[in-house]
Amino acid sequence: MTPVEVTRGDGPVVLGIPHTGTWLPDEVFARLTTRGQILADTDWHIERLYDGLLPGATTVRATFHRYLIDANRDPSGESLYPGQNTTGLVPMTDFDGSPIWTATPDPSEIEARRADYHAPYHAALASELSRVRERHGVAILYDCHSIRSHIPFLFEGRLPDFNIGTNGGTTCAPQIEAAVTAICAQAKGYDSVLNGRFRGGWSTRHYGQPARGVHAVQMELAQATHLTTEAPPFAYDPAKADRLRPHLREILETLETLAPSLRGQP
Repeated sequence: MTPVEVTRGDGPVVLGIPHTGTWLPDEVFARLTTRGQILADTDWHIERLYDGLLPGATTVRATFHRYLIDANRDPSGESLYPGQNTTGLVPMTDFDGSPIWTATPDPSEIEARRADYHAPYHAALASELSRVRERHGVAILYDCHSIRSHIPFLFEGRLPDFNIGTNGGTTCAPQIEAAVTAICAQAKGYDSVLNGRFRGGWSTRHYGQPARGVHAVQMELAQATHLTTEAPPFAYDPAKADRLRPHLREILETLETLAPSLRGQP
């Protein structure tokens, strides 16, 4: 099993997809609780949702499941959201706070997983961002995510449909943040928030360095926007997706259009 799949494009936008993989080694899957084996915290069907929206985009996708190791967490294990409920580099609970392991991974196992899976994913992502920046003078990472709309362990109430993360505006140029926010705000029948509960994961925060010509924005979609139900079997809803995809296409095309104006900006 290859831990990362890369589809190269010739444009300035790179799609990061760290959480759609469902592969786990048999011995690791066997150590999950019955609840954990549902793999409920997968970003279901995100690769299908974005497929073909921007023909020139590069895609970097992790094939392994986040319960093995989370490709969007700091490899040091430092929390993305200190003081708030969240899951770590190797999650010990699911998003509902329920234990997922019958035998907890120890530090040496976590380090082996980091080296075998987390590191190759980020080596590929860093390489593609470097390639794209060299070609265009700028690279834009659009990190693709989704999550259930109602998870009391993580947040109160219902999550907005579009959750835009730029870590307080630090990971991208103001033009990018403004453009993405405007498109989402104008999307009829949807609601949105900028830097709400999800401000951008480790990939967005780590790679988003506008002064070095790499801009990053995370999009966390509520799964109600494209799934039939946010429960097993987490089926893709073509009708919902068809309503959503034009807005996602507009975002990606706008990022591509903005890229030339960002070259050489501090």
